Amino acid sequence: MSKETKRKSSKKDSKIVKKIKQHMYKWHRVIGLITIVPVIFWTLSGLMHPFMAHFFKPEIAHEKLEQQVIDKSQLKLSIQEVLQKNEITQFKNFRIVTFNNTTYYQLKTIFGELWYYDASNGKKLEEGDQKYAEWLSRYFLDDQKSVVKKSEVVTEFTSQYKYVNRYLPVYKLTFDRPDAMEVYVETSSSKLATYNPTSRQAFIWFFDTFHNWSFIDAISNNSIRIITMIFLLSIIGFSALSGILIYGLLWKQFKKTDNAAPKKGLRKYHRQIGIWVSLFTLTFAFSGGYHATTKWAPYTLSQMVYEPTFVTKEIPLANNALDLDWTRFQNTSIITLNDTTYFRCQLLEKSKFKTSKVDSNTKWNKKKDQKSEVIYINAATNKVVPNVDLHYAEYLAYYFTGGAPQAACCEMIETSEEPEESIENVKLLESKVLTDFESREYGFVNKRLPVVKLAYDTPEKTTYFIETSTSRLAAVVKNADKVEGYSFAILHKFLFMDWAGKNIRDLATVLAALSILIVSILGFILFLKK
Repeated sequence: MSKETKRKSSKKDSKIVKKIKQHMYKWHRVIGLITIVPVIFWTLSGLMHPFMAHFFKPEIAHEKLEQQVIDKSQLKLSIQEVLQKNEITQFKNFRIVTFNNTTYYQLKTIFGELWYYDASNGKKLEEGDQKYAEWLSRYFLDDQKSVVKKSEVVTEFTSQYKYVNRYLPVYKLTFDRPDAMEVYVETSSSKLATYNPTSRQAFIWFFDTFHNWSFIDAISNNSIRIITMIFLLSIIGFSALSGILIYGLLWKQFKKTDNAAPKKGLRKYHRQIGIWVSLFTLTFAFSGGYHATTKWAPYTLSQMVYEPTFVTKEIPLANNALDLDWTRFQNTSIITLNDTTYFRCQLLEKSKFKTSKVDSNTKWNKKKDQKSEVIYINAATNKVVPNVDLHYAEYLAYYFTGGAPQAACCEMIETSEEPEESIENVKLLESKVLTDFESREYGFVNKRLPVVKLAYDTPEKTTYFIETSTSRLAAVVKNADKVEGYSFAILHKFLFMDWAGKNIRDLATVLAALSILIVSILGFILFLKK
């Protein structure tokens, strides 16, 4: 090739590059202007999350109700005697609760209400569920003095009680204290769902409004909110990419221009910081948009529960006559499997010389929890039957996927979602009982423990987590869920830095969000100056 041809080619290239540069600068500025407000919203609310969730997290006296051994002498009457005395012929289930120095049968009626009967005399405790909710709240707070300003039942997730809390229905109790503490408890399992002092209430509102954009829900609907968020996150991604192209891949071309007229001050800092934070912008935007795509369908796990109706006279064996080690007895309930009725009994695990390893990073394991053993006793023969817990979990998974007949007595609440794929005749790859939140697959965000893990050989490698104590579906995880979960955990929450500890990881997240905010504001100031 001749020198002249090379010169012409060079001129031609420079013209094309010049054109690209002009348009790229223009579009970079336009995109930056469009996304400046969303970026400020997301980075500011994102900055608050690690601060509030970790550095300034409110404390509570007790995060869970310790399971105590129940003295057999406290169960003077059996559940059958109590039901007959109160002329109750049918019920959903029962268990035992102890509060205010009295042991009660907590009965779930065929209408779904929770009634409380004294196990010593069979008398009904009026407004028992509300009283138990208050007792639980005071126990969790370790506060017996503050007045309860308001007590209400929450039956659906709200802007203050988000789906991440999982439990429904719950009682919400508001206390007359300087911190205006709100405590949410699930009386059917004696669990603390969440607790929000004034500072946390304000943070939840701020995060929900400016990070999840709940204000769009108020003026339109969930679909519009998700579409808007994905659209703006895509534009932010393009803004980061154009920045990388301008100041990265085409840097040599732009450097020639800079040498002729060096850029100083804000422009120089915007360029220098921008190239470094573009990667963070891309990871946050991509993982945020990907995560938003999982929010189309409403949360329905709270409705996935199996509750057949039991007839009192058809349960021959008295629950206070069970053949078990009563020195370890903690609780009992009732289940039906393959036309057989069983008492599901929870016993304190026998003492072991070896202590199991506990993950010190898990917030639920601040001290070693005493584990429980679950046994099933045939309600007709009074004999312990092995492996029922796993078989019952398999039946529930089959039931929740529409495999088992769903009679009028035990239907799940209908949902708008399509039914899960049937697991009939599908190979079970793994089944085991989880007593700790031991993996990313089933983390503490799922709340419920212990659960039975059932992994099936479906095309999506579907795994079900069943809480047999309440006959509930605790979680469903497919391959697609794992990919999205890891994407969000690694790219959005920086879980790849877990090796450095939670403090350092959260600090890195804060610095990344702060750098994006600074670059965006510098770019906006540059535009205003120009």
